[in-house]
Amino acid sequence: MPEIRNANIMILATHGFEESELLVPQRKLKEAGARVDVVSPEAGTIRGWKHKDWGETVQVDKTLDQVSADDYDAIVLPGGQINPDLLRVNEQALKMIRAFLDSGKVVAAICHAPWLLVELDAVRGRNVTSYHSIKTDVKNAGGKWVDKEVVADGGIVTSRNPNDLDAFVAKIIEEVQEGRHERQRAAS
Repeated sequence: MPEIRNANIMILATHGFEESELLVPQRKLKEAGARVDVVSPEAGTIRGWKHKDWGETVQVDKTLDQVSADDYDAIVLPGGQINPDLLRVNEQALKMIRAFLDSGKVVAAICHAPWLLVELDAVRGRNVTSYHSIKTDVKNAGGKWVDKEVVADGGIVTSRNPNDLDAFVAKIIEEVQEGRHERQRAAS
């Protein structure tokens, strides 16, 4: 697996995240050498959703008011129905995602998490995928919805569902590597 040593990745989530869509990227990105922080509007723990019921709790590393997009190379947005729906009405969460979008850093959203990108008008004119039930939301927001396991367009990485997690994480790693190389070239 490619490495992204010294990369800092934020996973932004709250209660109701799809369990595998947080835990798998967290584990695989750490295995690739990244430091990964679970960031949430609230301190303590957040509880995941697994299939049709509540799942594991995950420790929050930092709250939104303790972090800045400047400290990270990428943000990962897990799906599930509950998590992105709660985050898309949280102004602080939206401001954080907007900061990543404005900086040109990697923004990765899976399943229902592209709702957050729709809320920020970030899919207009871009190739995007998502869970099939929000395809119309993406299209209505001006996105070009594509039925593929992973789509990257202008630093935004999207995937459809937990079956796509391997491709999703691999593309995040690739995009972080490319983004870091571009920033290094620009600085020299």
